[in-house]
Amino acid sequence: MKHFIRSRQLHGWLAVLLLALTISGCGSEGNRTADSKSTSDMTLVIGSYSVAKDAVEEILPLFAEKWKAETGHTITFQQSYEASGTQARAIAGGFEADVTLLAMEGDVDKLVDAGLVKPSWKERGEGGMVTRSIVVIGTREGNPKGIKNFADLTKPGIKVLYPNPKTSGGAQWDINAIYGAGLKQSEEKEGVKDPAAAKSFLTSVHANVESLDKSGRASMAAFEYGVGDVIVTYENELLARIAQGVKYEVVIPKDTILIENPAAVVDKYADKHGTREAAEAFVNFLLTPEAQEIFAKHGFRPVDQEVYEANKSRFPVPQGLFDISYLGGWDKVRSTLYSKRGVWYQVLAGI
Repeated sequence: MKHFIRSRQLHGWLAVLLLALTISGCGSEGNRTADSKSTSDMTLVIGSYSVAKDAVEEILPLFAEKWKAETGHTITFQQSYEASGTQARAIAGGFEADVTLLAMEGDVDKLVDAGLVKPSWKERGEGGMVTRSIVVIGTREGNPKGIKNFADLTKPGIKVLYPNPKTSGGAQWDINAIYGAGLKQSEEKEGVKDPAAAKSFLTSVHANVESLDKSGRASMAAFEYGVGDVIVTYENELLARIAQGVKYEVVIPKDTILIENPAAVVDKYADKHGTREAAEAFVNFLLTPEAQEIFAKHGFRPVDQEVYEANKSRFPVPQGLFDISYLGGWDKVRSTLYSKRGVWYQVLAGI
């Protein structure tokens, strides 16, 4: 009887051991499956700012073709295009994009602060940037209002369009350009930058603004519908439409800002979805001459030097071109212009 009990106990322990080994084996297989997700058929989720939509949609099938040739697997895409600030907030709020293209560094920084993107994102390529542009003024055919620079936008009766910087990264570039041009003017007259003069200049331009749209693309659509006399926007937005036969004029102010647009892997979500390998490959692909040529075709200034040199006749460099460092960098810009009591708030409030 005791032998029977010991035999049953032995069989019980063997069963437990076998079950443990089985679970362990399943766990290993599960890990292998998760690890192999990035090399199997998959969907890559792209969360982009709206202005990049046309170029990105042309780049995606080229990357899919390259991925198929290199891995033997099919990759498809889920795409979302919103104003940059809106897109960044959506991703921070739970929209699980694997890759993001945004209008400015500050919007990626929001994702870093949210623990979704690693701080090392700027180590890729040109400081994490995949395209450049400048802020310009778009007019109707023949420039009937005779616009030559930002100062002309302060004249009575000039109806100006630019989007809302609370939702649009492109709008922040627009505001930065106008405010910076005001600083440049004060520096030329007084020998030093005068923030009060720059604020007054921005206020004068804003007094002629017809509407504040959600995004740069929405502002451009309003201009196409006939709203406003001029639009302050990305150079690439106008060049792309002129290439399609729309009769606009591009006015490049003497003093304007260099725009730099980043792309990054959203690390937390790419790792969660098992898409890191593809996400990394896609962001790298954006920096290839093939993708950079497509960006150039759509009016963006390439970050690849050889592609830029091949296209530089299309991209004149204004005499007073400045970058974000002229305004003190993004941290200072955010605190000076876009904080709760900052310059932009004061302009809107009329104080």
